[in-house]
Amino acid sequence: MSGQKVKPKATAAAESRKATSYAMQSRHRMSQNYLVIWVNGNIDSNNEECQNTLEQSRAVVREVIIFTTSAQCIQYLKGMGDEKAFIISSGALGQNLVDEIHTMTQVDVIYIFCGDKACREQ
Repeated sequence: MSGQKVKPKATAAAESRKATSYAMQSRHRMSQNYLVIWVNGNIDSNNEECQNTLEQSRAVVREVIIFTTSAQCIQYLKGMGDEKAFIISSGALGQNLVDEIHTMTQVDVIYIFCGDKACREQ
């Protein structure tokens, strides 16, 4: 024989599960390093639906911070260190916010929630 060893199928399957588990742990660690900033002038953190959304978000990322004005968000971003932030904004606030923050190194992604897709697409 050539001396090559053939791995039993059970071992290959176990290695596949191990690799999948490692990938999921890596993604979880990556998301834990991010901060979500939610900017919405109409947000009510006492609302039950809002509380549920925040709870689910905090299960995935390290921290979720809520701001009701663009100015608050911008001020916070300017004071951040090397962290990366995901910004979630309402369409009304996002229109001006994006112009101010899109070049900041702290901002990794900006999501705009707006009912008027044609207006915000550009």
